[in-house]
Amino acid sequence: MKHSVKDEELVRLYLHTRQNAYFEQLYTRYVGKVYRRCYSLTKDASQAEDFTHDIFLRIHTSMSRFQERSAFSTWLYAISYNYCMDQLRSTSRNSMIELDEAAHNMPDVNDTELLEQRLRHLSVVMENMSDEESLLLRLKYEDDLDIKEIARQYNLKDSAIKMRLKRTRDKIRRMYFEQHG
Repeated sequence: MKHSVKDEELVRLYLHTRQNAYFEQLYTRYVGKVYRRCYSLTKDASQAEDFTHDIFLRIHTSMSRFQERSAFSTWLYAISYNYCMDQLRSTSRNSMIELDEAAHNMPDVNDTELLEQRLRHLSVVMENMSDEESLLLRLKYEDDLDIKEIARQYNLKDSAIKMRLKRTRDKIRRMYFEQHG
């Protein structure tokens, strides 16, 4: 497919008119390439899709920063690469912190009483969760359904289910520590 209008001209037209049709042309031209770049870095289709979406949101809001010192595609690929690497580094850092905290907070095997007490506290927190939050957690952790299956059941995107699960886990953590430090 031949592009009748150069990328840089589409950027100028978009910035001048704020008509989304110009941005949509850039999106259509590059969404597949950005996705493939993200996938090559993450090796995870769902994560690559989420990253691609986030990158284009970022591009959309920062289009005025494109100064035509390089081709639009070069600028876009640089942002894509940097975004993916930042996300991967952040995820890696958070995983290490969580593992370290979990190892630090693990009770001794002989300390079953403390473990039982923590489980009772957690049970109280879980009773205060909404039915929808509880069901979502049960589907994921008791029924061992994968994200795609849960998303199909809820008729939502995988990323929406991941976000709901994350928010629910964060809420449980926050409520637990508020009540039982």
